[in-house]
Amino acid sequence: VQLQASGGGLVQAGGSLRLSCAASGRTFNSYDMGWFRQSPGKEREFVAAIRRSGGVTYYGDSVKGRFTISRDNAKMTLYLRMNSLKPEDTAVYYCAATQGVIISAMRSQASYKYWGQGTLVTVSS
Repeated sequence: VQLQASGGGLVQAGGSLRLSCAASGRTFNSYDMGWFRQSPGKEREFVAAIRRSGGVTYYGDSVKGRFTISRDNAKMTLYLRMNSLKPEDTAVYYCAATQGVIISAMRSQASYKYWGQGTLVTVSS
């Protein structure tokens, strides 16, 4: 599966953005999906994940209650709605796809085989 992330940009603190990740190639609805982010000088961080059916979601502690992951399998697209953005949310955001991992493993980047190219989100204070 090929992944293309988009929707990043510059936003003021407290604002909102919605990221999209368009998939092509193999059947999108057979993949569990995740969002990760990486800030300069920091390790890649788990943001959110969603099971292939969309029925189960999982969030990193730093974004819980502010971000919402969702997917539209008919459109082969993954989304990340980001509200109440903070300067510390500034990062390159990556979408990723995996299959056959337990829910606790979905927060590990090592569990994902396919990655998008990343989209930059900058939150100004």
